[in-house]
Amino acid sequence: MDKRKVIKEYLQSIIVAVLIALFIRTFIIQSFYIPSGSMEPTLLVGDYLLVNKFIYGIKIPFTETKVLPIEKPRRGDVIVFIYPVNPSLDFIKRVIATGGEKLQIVQNKIYINDIQISDPWGYFKRVGPTWLYRRIENYGPVIVPKNSLFVMGDNRDDSEDSRFWGFLPIQNVIGKAFLIYFSWDHQAKSPWNKIRWTRVFQWIH
Repeated sequence: MDKRKVIKEYLQSIIVAVLIALFIRTFIIQSFYIPSGSMEPTLLVGDYLLVNKFIYGIKIPFTETKVLPIEKPRRGDVIVFIYPVNPSLDFIKRVIATGGEKLQIVQNKIYINDIQISDPWGYFKRVGPTWLYRRIENYGPVIVPKNSLFVMGDNRDDSEDSRFWGFLPIQNVIGKAFLIYFSWDHQAKSPWNKIRWTRVFQWIH
């Protein structure tokens, strides 16, 4: 067989594989890494996640337009988004309120439209004096603007979220986190224990 033909076929196969991978990463599924403890205990530092990028709509490149959405972000969804304060960063938080809803936090209890909601995700681990937390345990009332979200980290005492920088434009949402496919504990001493086996292939709720 002609060597040039073989090389050409290999190059074509590589190019096709790269294009498929880029398409998947851009429009379908993307991997993300958890660098901080703001979503503990749901997500731990060292967790590697898969994020569904098409569920809220496919974003047309170089525009803010999304098409063919399957659903809208809902309360309880764990989402990855472009940080409004610094667009070079991606954040991950949980949706607490959506556009048009009235939100208020009173002593860490969440009220939507003046009704207290169940909050099975909230985790409170205070490491300092009570006065440090007064700003974040009470908030609002506010009305979430149209096409915006109010998001919070599950680790309520250690999360930089909508309580500090405001509402999240829905156009900043990248996708919905749905699976932990790997988890690495950097602090574990034993090489075997560095992999958190119980978290591998764990669904995110």
